Amino acid sequence: MKTEIMESWLLELTAQGYLHLPAALAQRYFPADLLVALPRDGEVWLVPLRGPAAGGLLLKQRNARGDRSVLIWEALPPATPPGLRRAVWDERNGALRMALQPEPENVS
Repeated sequence: MKTEIMESWLLELTAQGYLHLPAALAQRYFPADLLVALPRDGEVWLVPLRGPAAGGLLLKQRNARGDRSVLIWEALPPATPPGLRRAVWDERNGALRMALQPEPENVS
């Protein structure tokens, strides 16, 4: 049985409902700076879109490093707390799968 190793990222969800993505993650998986956010079984799946004709949510550049932000609060369940979230790229489904539950405070 083949074990699949998935790359893991730590993302920040702000109190205002913005999700911050590091530049390397955004460039690799969301090159068109567009995505759709789909809540699924304790996760939010962030699926890249190929062009503006598809609609979706726009990733905006946050700083000179190229980090991105996207407003996703409308796709989150009510009362989702801000904080750091673990996310992994799911190659089979073509989605960045982010946990809805925040990471414990003592994560390094």
